Amino acid sequence: MAERENVDNQLLMEWYNNVVFDVSKAIARLKKKRRKRTKKMTLKSPFMIKHLKELQEKFGFKSNMRVPKLEKIILSQGLGEAVADKKVIVMQGRFHLYEGYSTYDVTFPIRVMHQLGIKKLLVSNAAGAINKKFKKGELMLIDDHINLQGGSPLAYKGIEAMGNRFVDMSQPYDAQMNRKLIAIATSKHINLQIGVYASVMGPQLETRAEYRYLQIIGADAVGMSTVPEIIVANHLKVPVAAVSVLTDECDPDHLQPVDIDDIIEIAGKAEPDMILLFKELIKELQKQR
Repeated sequence: MAERENVDNQLLMEWYNNVVFDVSKAIARLKKKRRKRTKKMTLKSPFMIKHLKELQEKFGFKSNMRVPKLEKIILSQGLGEAVADKKVIVMQGRFHLYEGYSTYDVTFPIRVMHQLGIKKLLVSNAAGAINKKFKKGELMLIDDHINLQGGSPLAYKGIEAMGNRFVDMSQPYDAQMNRKLIAIATSKHINLQIGVYASVMGPQLETRAEYRYLQIIGADAVGMSTVPEIIVANHLKVPVAAVSVLTDECDPDHLQPVDIDDIIEIAGKAEPDMILLFKELIKELQKQR
């Protein structure tokens, strides 16, 4: 970790600029392939082949396993006409602290996307409903969050070179985008709850006592992701909005064993509404430009 903390910021920015050039070429190739009715192209292999060794040499990592990796990045997939004339990066999945990654690893893709020129960040997750008025299968717009993961993606030596270390978090989620999402949900008859998201370390689910604690401190939903990315987005001054799919109900007085298959099924049923919200939001944001 000490090696990463002392990475020279200028070298990192230089590498980012190289990636911007490569991704721009990839986007051009993707558009060309679309005209030939090709649906998808991944950037993972070109990135790994070309940049892994370069990063290791530039930053002096002793092993290529120490190099932060970009994985599972797909361009403009699943959003159809909403992004037909726009440059959009879509992450398929994310990194989690409970998988053994650091907060640096988890948020590294956000910093890369910032250097690629993103103007807005939209985040989604699956969460358990703490608020007894919220039901599984509903969506929740995150209005605020509670960080219970025991760390911060800004707690690194030299982080001030990338922005103010002491980031203001009085309004971490963009009010304008949140208002638009609420209006879209109303017009599309989508039941969109609004609440506070608590982010925990995981991977184990919470005990009855922990669910009671989360209720007491004001959480409406609980999950194991999202907050590190939101912190970094605010650090980079990138407006961000986030929506949770509520996949289970966490009532400590009537707690049932978790059924993973049921959670996956519920998330799948809620996915179309999530996609619709984001598609319509992208269209609304485009009108402002």
